[in-house]
Amino acid sequence: MMADSTIKSKYLPTVKEMIRLIGEKENIQGAAHCATRLRLVLKDNSLADTKAIGELDHVKGSFVAGDQLQIIIGAGTVNDVYAVFTEEAGISGMSLGDVKEQSAQKQNAFQRGIKALSDVFVEIIPGLLAAALLMGVTGLLSQKGIFGPKSVVEMYPAIEGFNRFISIMSTGIFTILPLLVVYSATKRFGGNPVLGLVLGAIMLHPDLANAYAVGNGTVKPEVISLFGLKVSLVAFQGGIIIALMMGFVIAKLDKFFSRKVPDMIKLFLAPFLTIVVSGFLLFSAVGPLGRLLSDGITNGLMWSVDHLGIVGFMLFAGVQQIIVITGLHHVIGAVEAQLIADTGSNFIMPLMSVALMGQGGAVLGYTLAMWKSEKARQIGVSAFGSTLFGISEPALFGVNVKYKFPLIMGSIGGAIGGAYVYLSGIKALGFGATAIPGFAIIAAKDSGHLHYVAANLLALAVGAILTIIYLKVRKPNMD
Repeated sequence: MMADSTIKSKYLPTVKEMIRLIGEKENIQGAAHCATRLRLVLKDNSLADTKAIGELDHVKGSFVAGDQLQIIIGAGTVNDVYAVFTEEAGISGMSLGDVKEQSAQKQNAFQRGIKALSDVFVEIIPGLLAAALLMGVTGLLSQKGIFGPKSVVEMYPAIEGFNRFISIMSTGIFTILPLLVVYSATKRFGGNPVLGLVLGAIMLHPDLANAYAVGNGTVKPEVISLFGLKVSLVAFQGGIIIALMMGFVIAKLDKFFSRKVPDMIKLFLAPFLTIVVSGFLLFSAVGPLGRLLSDGITNGLMWSVDHLGIVGFMLFAGVQQIIVITGLHHVIGAVEAQLIADTGSNFIMPLMSVALMGQGGAVLGYTLAMWKSEKARQIGVSAFGSTLFGISEPALFGVNVKYKFPLIMGSIGGAIGGAYVYLSGIKALGFGATAIPGFAIIAAKDSGHLHYVAANLLALAVGAILTIIYLKVRKPNMD
């Protein structure tokens, strides 16, 4: 995309200096942009002066995350800067997916594994959010005490049919969630996703004993002998961890048999072998191991709630955004999904939201205290706005990590918010959204929505007030 002369004259000085500060054109491997940021893959990240880049005109901050140099420009403006950048750098524009693929090639095995887990859930999160929102709607309509002593349905019987319809739609995706996860995981790990669907259908086959019924003792599963191995024919409702593992297994088997089976019979024999072997592994090894692992995760989380109580909630909310800095937070989605499958609710999501709002409060406090500085005002307003919609990276890397003390104050704000989450018993019905979007997936029970707002405002206020006090009392060097 060619930049017109007016845009070019406005942004060219900044772009030229930016290219110099990232190590010149020769250091650029790829470039794309998202809604607010220029995203660059560099051959050598150490050549980029992120601090100096963050001080440029039209730039609100810069940081390295996911092995990408991300330069915060702002909505709308980033499109023009990107056009000038690609023209001046002499490179062709890339899609955001291409840049992510380029950066992934530079990551180590552990980083790639974390990213892969994140990618599995990214594809299905929109469906989960839609279902959770529908759950929130039917909860608001059905529960007493939200709008008075009677539920909305009791006050207006004419909408009972509508509420029933919404209720059915809200639970649909959760009944087949393992199928969706194994499909997405198979696709992510390079296998044929249709084979993932086949295995997912086997996991939920109606002829198998329902896993929940077996768990509560109302159904006794059929036990068969499979090559001398005793196998219980139990389905895998709620088996999110198992579905993740099986997606990986299917993808590897699919690629293996596609290489080894002769071309003449590959079309039917390779898929046949993939399903037969993966099905055997599902019931004989992966399934039992996955159940132990998922039970361990859920039991560990519930143990922390029972034994660590308010301290555990405060600790998690206090450090969660520090985990975001490392990029390890992406695996939490798998834990949340398993928690919902096992318990029907998710206490982690409200903690993640208050952790984020604590950091949002810190950047808000910094912005208010430094309001006379145009640069600080530009960066702070944009970064704070992002936190309201569940995006903390601009706040973290543009301000809080850069100056360190806002990060600490934000963590304290998150911890205080976490204490409120514990005391009020806030839970979510889904995952993948926090802050304002997260309101849609909060459980309505016991005034959950009201407490959710209060918890987030508390974390925000504490982070902001502590940051302002620190700036007024300590007067640190902000250069």
